[in-house]
Amino acid sequence: QVQLVESGGGLVQAGGSLRLSCAASGRSFSSYTMGWFRQAPGKEREFAGGISWYGGNSYYADSVKGRFTISRDNAKNTVYVQMNKLKPEDTAVYYCAARRGLPVAQGQQAYDYWGQGIQVTVSS
Repeated sequence: QVQLVESGGGLVQAGGSLRLSCAASGRSFSSYTMGWFRQAPGKEREFAGGISWYGGNSYYADSVKGRFTISRDNAKNTVYVQMNKLKPEDTAVYYCAARRGLPVAQGQQAYDYWGQGIQVTVSS
């Protein structure tokens, strides 16, 4: 069992930056591939990016590529997403999720554990 808690959300102006953290408790965090998803108002939840269990591979949706960077610190049981050059369309509830093994998956059904989500609002 893995529990995930996101932090670091809030309100930021367009062009600004935020870093979200996802702290995991439970066993074997380092063996889990991690994903970040987001859900904007009135839209379905979508994949934003993910990172392999050892941190060697990361993948991003086209909408965030070049602006978001995902990293992890297995010693701290934490995964991060650094979000730069934020746009109003990045406004969403952001979720971290964990899945056993590889690869990084874009489908929600591939993930076993989810955080409660955290709001990110980008003002224009």
